This record gives sequence, structure tokens and C-alpha cells, in this order.
Amino acid sequence: MKPDINKLINFWESEAGEALKVAGHLVEKEDFSHALFFGHLALEKMLKALCVRELRDHAPPIHNLVRLAKIAGIELDEQAESDLVTITAFNIESRYPDFKSSFRKKCTQEFTTAQMEIIKRYFKWLKSQLK
Repeated sequence: MKPDINKLINFWESEAGEALKVAGHLVEKEDFSHALFFGHLALEKMLKALCVRELRDHAPPIHNLVRLAKIAGIELDEQAESDLVTITAFNIESRYPDFKSSFRKKCTQEFTTAQMEIIKRYFKWLKSQLK
């Protein structure tokens, strides 16, 4: 049986918004590495909504933002691809112990604020692609 496509799209879009909200809370609490992890999740989930729309089926269980964008039929310029590669790394660097320590040191307030602005910009753009 085929999934309810609109229900799936709404699910991923809602989850994306929730992840972005959590990222904001984590920035306020100065938990910068986890904020960037949730920023990645927000974009991943928005891209999964776009994948569902494109595929007319469930989104693939992957985390690579560039791959998800390609599956969703989203054209990326060189800068967007570079930014999404950087943001995809937040998923790995904040999750695995061998990367965590150095990633936390990298996640200053300035770095995190700049990256969150980029994430919010892509979030807004991806959301506009969904409509």
C-alpha cells in the first residue's frame, strides 16, 4: 500500500520546524555543538519532505544533505553544495566521540551564530521550494 504523501510531507516539514526550534534553544543555552547537530537535522528533515514530494514515496534513510537534495531534484550551485557538505559534517562531528571533543572546541559562539544563520537561510529557501 502506498503511503499518504501529503501526510508524510507534513510530518517531515513539522519535524524540521521542531528541530530548528530546538537548535535555537540550544544556542540560547550555549550548547553550541548540539545546536549545530539539530540545525543539520532541521535541513535533513526539510529535504526529506522534498524527497517525499519528488519520489511520491518514503524518504531515503540517509543523512547526507547533498545526496538528499539531489534525490529531491533540488539544483545546488557550488556555494550551496559546499555549505551543505559543511553542515552535513555537523551530524558526524557532534555524534561520534572521536570527533566530539575537537568539534566542541570549534563551536565557539561566533562560529555557531554564523553557521546557524546559514542553516536558517537554507531552511527558509527549502521551505519555499516545498510550496
